[in-house]
Amino acid sequence: MKRVLSITLVFLVLLCALIPSVSAEEIDTNVTLNVYNWGEYIDPTVNDLFTAETGIKVNYKNFTDNESMYAVLDSGAAIYDVIVPSDYMVGKMINEGKLAKLDFANIPNLSKINPSLLNPSYDPQNEYSVPYTWGTVGIFYNTKYVDEADLKLGWDLLWSEKYSGRIFMFDNPRDAFGIALLKCGFSLNTQSLAEWDTAYEVLREQKPVLHQYVMDQVYDKMINEEAWIAPYYAGDGIIMMDEEEGNPAIDFFVPQTGTNLFVDALCVPANSPHKREAEEYINFLCRTDIALLNAEYIGYSTPQEEARAELDPEIGQNENFYPPEDVLAKTEMFETLPNEITTHMDTLWMRLKLADPAWSVFTILVGVAAVVCFVLYIVRRVRRKR
Repeated sequence: MKRVLSITLVFLVLLCALIPSVSAEEIDTNVTLNVYNWGEYIDPTVNDLFTAETGIKVNYKNFTDNESMYAVLDSGAAIYDVIVPSDYMVGKMINEGKLAKLDFANIPNLSKINPSLLNPSYDPQNEYSVPYTWGTVGIFYNTKYVDEADLKLGWDLLWSEKYSGRIFMFDNPRDAFGIALLKCGFSLNTQSLAEWDTAYEVLREQKPVLHQYVMDQVYDKMINEEAWIAPYYAGDGIIMMDEEEGNPAIDFFVPQTGTNLFVDALCVPANSPHKREAEEYINFLCRTDIALLNAEYIGYSTPQEEARAELDPEIGQNENFYPPEDVLAKTEMFETLPNEITTHMDTLWMRLKLADPAWSVFTILVGVAAVVCFVLYIVRRVRRKR
């Protein structure tokens, strides 16, 4: 990753910190924004730069997947002002009234976003979201151990007995089932319960060759060669394939039969107490210098066109991160599924994971703990009555 330009930009922005981006009457500079984002998904200097310019502090927290993020917000355990859900989760939250409509008069930098990523199926009027990053899903593999000829297997490579015990798989239902559906030739958004059942059987058949289900652990585990093959998001190649911080033996490809095109978007929850300040933060992230900092640090494809033009050609013109049209033509975006399908998918996923001995032990322990807690609760109530 190129750090020199990032450092230069940091100093330039700090020099401009005394120039307010909006008048004091428009935003409250005494608030703290609560931001909920994926791990390793922002340049470490960006939030400090935002505070230096606006006076608004940022309380920044991470989540590991869309489902856990949704669960936290749905439970009311925490209130956030800016969140970064993926495409299908944006659609789900719009349908449930959990997102606020954005005032784009406060987000003029939306004009710098690639028009092809606006008005998507999950937000057709583009009222609730601003693209933050995008990319495709493919397969990372270690060239020292994986035969180049086997890449023609495409998604079937993840089921290869030849590499049994050396294969990772996504540890979230939408991505894991997505790959199984692609392997079967089905749509990522099929509403056929029979096709979801078929995908479940395919995932069940895969389990004996897997080393582990993973999410962000994939970085260290692939770099350390605990396994040799893993499906993941293309943007993470910056970390895994880096000559100094990663493993230069790792390479990446997108199966020719097609893949998932994803977008992670900036949104404001409907219950945010600081909507105006949240919109200021979103506009800041869409500014060219800030979008460039993030694109260089994160590695995921930026939707900000001016920032992409300023990227080092090794990244900005790299087909892993900015695929050509013939690859994009074979992609499909996750859409918001009907509740019936989502419930069915979650049930199948739980059944798949419970078949894992480790998960079975975990489930038993949780059950025992629940029973013990219930018994203690009853005993306590009886004692109080006495």
